[in-house]
Amino acid sequence: MFNAELIERTARFRLAEDDPSRALESCPALVLNADYTPLSYYPLSLWPWQTAIKAVFLERVDIVASYERCVHSPNLDMQIPSVIALRQYVRPSEFPAFTRFNLFLRDRFACQYCGCEKDLTFDHVIPRRLGGRTTWENIITACAPCNLKKGGRTPAQAHMHPAVRPIRPTSWQLHQHGKAFPPNYLHETWRDWLYWDIELEA
Repeated sequence: MFNAELIERTARFRLAEDDPSRALESCPALVLNADYTPLSYYPLSLWPWQTAIKAVFLERVDIVASYERCVHSPNLDMQIPSVIALRQYVRPSEFPAFTRFNLFLRDRFACQYCGCEKDLTFDHVIPRRLGGRTTWENIITACAPCNLKKGGRTPAQAHMHPAVRPIRPTSWQLHQHGKAFPPNYLHETWRDWLYWDIELEA
């Protein structure tokens, strides 16, 4: 079983009783792959309610859970899906895109020189003036003060050494990191499908 106290501490889940008053635009569906794991963590795989309902009618997804909120048409009353699962498995990409956000996620949103979590930017480990390239293996997260302090020098020249060697992460590695940084706002029906860093009870 999940430790409920830790779950609540990790993220705030919106209660189902609050659903009837929810605005429709606040009713996204969590999209699971055919193996019932989230299609992606970052960004979290969410579809607008209209897209989810359309996918249901096109028989591309199965409804796993629903909001208390309903939509109405002349011929149909339907609860809005809150969790849906694809009927066909989508193979995730092995490697994530090289973006600023994914870089920060790889480095756990912390400066690799001092550990600070504020004023984050990125630094070329081997400066560009010395032939350093803009790649996963030569870019790390750095706070603005450390970036300024290091300047155009190598870590050895600046006596500033990164906490870890920069690597090209796999999508799986980023997903593992992403579990430690859940969204601030989660619906309770998503609880069983988002495996954040929650301890299991014996």
